[in-house]
Amino acid sequence: MTRVVLEMFKYLQYSKLFFQWKLWYNNDQTNFVKLDFYLPPSTGHSDANPTPVVVFVYGGAWGSGDRSMYCLLALQMAKELNASVICPDYSIYPKGNTLSMIQDISDSLLWVRQNGHAFKVDQDNIILIGHSAGAHLCVLTTLFLINTVEELFIETSRQRELVAAIKGIIGLSGVYNIMDHYEHEKTRGVEYVSTMHKAMDGLNNFAYYSPTSILKKMKEDQLKQVPPVALLHGTNDIVVPVESSLKLSELLASLSVKMSLYLIPKLNHTDMVTDLMAADRHFYNILYDFLKQEFCTFLNKLY
Repeated sequence: MTRVVLEMFKYLQYSKLFFQWKLWYNNDQTNFVKLDFYLPPSTGHSDANPTPVVVFVYGGAWGSGDRSMYCLLALQMAKELNASVICPDYSIYPKGNTLSMIQDISDSLLWVRQNGHAFKVDQDNIILIGHSAGAHLCVLTTLFLINTVEELFIETSRQRELVAAIKGIIGLSGVYNIMDHYEHEKTRGVEYVSTMHKAMDGLNNFAYYSPTSILKKMKEDQLKQVPPVALLHGTNDIVVPVESSLKLSELLASLSVKMSLYLIPKLNHTDMVTDLMAADRHFYNILYDFLKQEFCTFLNKLY
């Protein structure tokens, strides 16, 4: 009982964020079917240039989450990065499998390409940012597009256009090798509770949906199309161990793919995303400093 009470107190630190979220999202009148769109403050100026686009893909172990939970993050990200931020929903398990999720994220990228001009955004400068399972889906979606996978139901020429528009990927506490993560789930005794293996349609598909496995099979001309990748991971993460990002960074470096790795002491899995939501959070400035640095590198710009 004592342990349960202590665990409850640990989550009280998030109560302020919860009430901020409820207040903002319940009062907001926007009602997009599949995605929310957040514009930076500079958009209101008549002489403002088209802004780059961030597509933020949330996590939730492939079986939970929705875009409304990340309105505070998207608002802060739009402000701090001076970018338009799109937060799409995707078909989490059991509504969909991993392929369905990739299809939904690809469709959101298509939406940017086809409709972005109406919102004064730069459709040719897209940055993918994802947390946890969302980081996995960002990398996986990009690799599927590079491989022009037919199951995406997007014309080959349009897939190539999307790849060219993606200027970088930022993975926050991501899963990049499904078998490795399944073994980690077993050490925690949650492999049967987790929806991961179900969303992947079983163990036989783990390699098919693992970015590390796909990268190892890619040809040189395909590897040249992989955009720069930045990986952020907290050293106190017990949900997705830091080795996940370490191994991907080593693989990318060995394949001559541009990459950056940031290991953040004392940061855990939850704080990686909640501390992007409000300026008074402990890791807020540290995380946004890293994001801005990568953003500048991806887009060759100065803040």
